Amino acid sequence: MCGFLGEFYFNKSDFSSLENFEELLALSKHRGPDCTTISTGASYRMGLNQFGSQDVTTTGKPPANGAAHRYHIVCDGTVYNFQELILKYGLQNIPPMSNSNIILQLLELIGVEDTVEILNGMFALAIMDIHENELYITRDFAGIKPFYFGTCGQGILFASQFDQIFKHPWFSSILKLRPEIVYEYFAFGYMAAPNTIYENIYQIRPGELLRINSTGGIIKKSIVQFPKASNLSNYLDSNELESILQKSIELQLNFGGPSATFLSGGIDSALVTSIAKEQKTDIQAYTLKDDESNLNETVYAEAYAHYLKVHHQLVKIDEKSLLVIIEEHFASFPEPFGDYSSIPTYVITKHASQYHTTILSGDGGDELFWGYTRMYETIKKSWWFYMPLNLRINVMRLTNKLGLTSTYAPNRKNLATYWREWHQKIPEGVLGKAFMVGPSEEINELYSIKSNYSKKQLQHFLRWNEYYGHLQRVLIKVDRTSMKNSIQVCIPLLDKNIIKKSWGMFFPLAKIEDLKRPLKELLRKKIPENLIMEGKRGFSVPIESWFRNQLKSDLIETVLTNELYGHESFNQAVIKKYVEDFLEEKHHNGWGVWHIYAWQKWAKRYDISSEAGNF
Repeated sequence: MCGFLGEFYFNKSDFSSLENFEELLALSKHRGPDCTTISTGASYRMGLNQFGSQDVTTTGKPPANGAAHRYHIVCDGTVYNFQELILKYGLQNIPPMSNSNIILQLLELIGVEDTVEILNGMFALAIMDIHENELYITRDFAGIKPFYFGTCGQGILFASQFDQIFKHPWFSSILKLRPEIVYEYFAFGYMAAPNTIYENIYQIRPGELLRINSTGGIIKKSIVQFPKASNLSNYLDSNELESILQKSIELQLNFGGPSATFLSGGIDSALVTSIAKEQKTDIQAYTLKDDESNLNETVYAEAYAHYLKVHHQLVKIDEKSLLVIIEEHFASFPEPFGDYSSIPTYVITKHASQYHTTILSGDGGDELFWGYTRMYETIKKSWWFYMPLNLRINVMRLTNKLGLTSTYAPNRKNLATYWREWHQKIPEGVLGKAFMVGPSEEINELYSIKSNYSKKQLQHFLRWNEYYGHLQRVLIKVDRTSMKNSIQVCIPLLDKNIIKKSWGMFFPLAKIEDLKRPLKELLRKKIPENLIMEGKRGFSVPIESWFRNQLKSDLIETVLTNELYGHESFNQAVIKKYVEDFLEEKHHNGWGVWHIYAWQKWAKRYDISSEAGNF
């Protein structure tokens, strides 16, 4: 793990000061706390904060086999299939865990595009081709590691963190909000790639490679991106899935340093923990202890841990110090982020970092193997969306008379709009009153469903949407909170081989028990069925209660007594009224209120005083 910052200049006179560069690089010091290096070439500067147990950078020297000094790289993350690549390509003189030497030798042997395509891991990678004076920037195929870049007259700026871009002197004085992306933040709680809330600052999409020349021309190439439509094959054999997952976990357990796992009461983390235990007998597991009776997974996690004979630690949020914890947690996020399940993730990674450098997560299982109830509900009711509008209206009137409005009322609109609004945490009615704009073209494309989709095609689309939508929010949460605590979270289910296999598989969601069927079948080989929890709960916190009690005064101070950042882009009276209504218990959407609260917390933390972004 590491944090990097780089500048690619169009003119020599556009170099920023070294002092300023060092200050901005230091913002990501927690991502790589052990070593900092900065290198400068004729048209570029690269800096990296490095984690001590990994060699994830190069000083620009040639690889150990004596290849020509053509490339200079910085990389956040790790390549898991390094041993396979060493053997296949005859790579030489590779120190243990030396991603940089592997990547550099591959670049010389097979070129940039082919190198990026064969990497299996989690990474954000910048490659400076010194001979051609071109910059390549890319990101892993799942979007596990972050990668931001900005374009302006002086050049291209790229970094691990959003704040390293918007605070840079090239951008800090010219920041301009994009109202449609602010809308999306309030709706979904995060900035969806490729966009950010500011003009000229972007994210690389998962699996995307950008080639940038010395005049700022950008050539885009998707190295590993998974299609919206797919030829779906038969159900994947569980033995094959088990073999791939075992290899993925083995590679990630060897990442370096003491390892542990997250263990909730669900399917995915229990499966990862059970296989990890087979390979590392002293593996430890961490569970958030939640005393809310309707959310508590502790009893299931404890049963798993007891059966697997795993050393198990329960971590509880200290509500007496809640405001302090919340403030610490917000410091994890250099960008606005509104998923409050990040609080327990922050608390667990902070605790685990005292004993471990790596922790394995079960993330990705719900997205790849149809694990969300909303997927089943959409398939079950898909006929409704294909009904002609006039007929739908008449059926709606009938259901109103029969008292069935709650069942069908959300389904008035087409399937694309329905699916998009399912993920929104502030209702469309409130957003529509607050904003004069709607979502961006990219978000509309993300949630665009063809009317002629069969059930099979629709089911694949739902997975594609979750993978490039909701999963990205989950990965932001996990990366930022873990990196703030200088602990690396590895995600075995997002191994490239598992993703590729799952992408071609199909099993119909005929009943709700079919959700995540392959993983359930595999877990039954590891844990008795009577111990396995049905249904999905996940980490959660009693956010409504917190807002109306421990956090009430801070919510009022943060949101209601101050002008909201970016209010030039929306009607802040509508947004504040929404928060007031919540406090008066006229609605109970704590998640939507959290989006607003987190937005203003981020702006206050960076002391952004106006839409122009003055600091």
